[in-house]
Amino acid sequence: MDGCDSLTRLRTVRQAGSFPRQRKGQPVTTAATTDGNARPGYRQLLRTPGALSFLLPGFAARQPFAMLTIGIVLLVQHTTGSYGDAGIVATVTGVSMALCAPQIGKLADRRGQSAVLVPVVFAHAAAVSALTWLALAGAPLWALALAAIPAGASVPQVGPMVRSRWAAKLEGSPLLPTATAFESVTDELTFVVGPVLTTFLSTSVHPSAGLITEAALTLAGGLLFAAQRSTQPKPVPRLAGGEKHASALSFPGLRVLIVAFVGIGAVFGGMLISLAAFSNEIGNPGANGLLYGVFAGGIMIAGIVCGTIAWKVGPRRRLLLGYVGLTAAASVLWAVDSPILLGALGLVVGLCIAPALIAGYTMIERLVPAASRTEAFTWLTGAVAFGQAGAVTVAGRLADANGSSYGFLVPMAATALALVTLLALRSKLAPKSPSRTVISSSPAAPSASEPASISPAPRC
Repeated sequence: MDGCDSLTRLRTVRQAGSFPRQRKGQPVTTAATTDGNARPGYRQLLRTPGALSFLLPGFAARQPFAMLTIGIVLLVQHTTGSYGDAGIVATVTGVSMALCAPQIGKLADRRGQSAVLVPVVFAHAAAVSALTWLALAGAPLWALALAAIPAGASVPQVGPMVRSRWAAKLEGSPLLPTATAFESVTDELTFVVGPVLTTFLSTSVHPSAGLITEAALTLAGGLLFAAQRSTQPKPVPRLAGGEKHASALSFPGLRVLIVAFVGIGAVFGGMLISLAAFSNEIGNPGANGLLYGVFAGGIMIAGIVCGTIAWKVGPRRRLLLGYVGLTAAASVLWAVDSPILLGALGLVVGLCIAPALIAGYTMIERLVPAASRTEAFTWLTGAVAFGQAGAVTVAGRLADANGSSYGFLVPMAATALALVTLLALRSKLAPKSPSRTVISSSPAAPSASEPASISPAPRC
């Protein structure tokens, strides 16, 4: 954990009702129990009681998230012959997901993850099956777009649910940033495996094989994950005083992070379409999965490294620095015409994405109360989906009309705009501590007559 988090944990007395306190008798590892110069590693993280019970099915259940968009693009492009039409259908899917994901997250916070996930996975499998059938039947574009709405709206939010379980288990622990890095690595592993698997199935087996596999994995993995009820966060229908929860979107720091994640989603979408178009231009469609896998592999490698570093720089600065690098790398994608150079540059882009993603997810713990964290995580996931969907549409049209190099202009523009927003509103990302009262080093609580000493806010 970085210096900002450690000082905050040691110095801050949380006000009742703002963030949850540790339950009586529940063990927790605190920053004070660990050497501040060393972060616990992945091995210690995986020894967390109950972790493997939700990690393994969670990995299978989140795999479809990386398969859905590219599966739709490949199938619809095959049946219509147009990347633009494929982009429209993928965009409708992404937008409906972006709009509905936070609502699924909010329901999970209030009703419980398992109660929400079971009907969602059945609905998603049915919706994707209907979309696949319509595409193979040669249905018009409007029908495909209409079918894409429930397919996107019902995407199970397994990744945010896993992050919420980690946050509940590791509240106040120095293992939490390691868990955040681990989740980013897991996400990117799915983006290595998913596109490659979907491209192989859709180009070598049948154009619909990728989406059929996506639906099957969603159903099987989602039900297995939902069965792990013992590790899910306790639902919180209302606050202690009976008041309704504030939406996670009411916290300004989350809104700024959403802008950053939309830009990252635009990189995913722009790369997906433009790499596919580039692979067709060089006469090797199968290279798309490899090139995208190299890009996602860069994110995974950087994520692994980030999880092993004892950061002395706060997550807000890491987010800004990562975004500067991402914007710089994305700005030259359009000028590359060699598959080897494009793969190398895609790797660099991926290496820059991971620090920004991990820092953004880490900041949620300090910007949003625990009772709204699943919703907050789904807002970020939805922001990525929204950015990806918009980029798929714009990049698809540009690639159809002018070639793949024009599609790469989309990540450049999106990251530049997001970076300007981040720099202008970076003060909104500072953690808002309810109090800065120093905890006495004595086991006894200070008397009412003793004044509390005030310490300056830690650097972030």
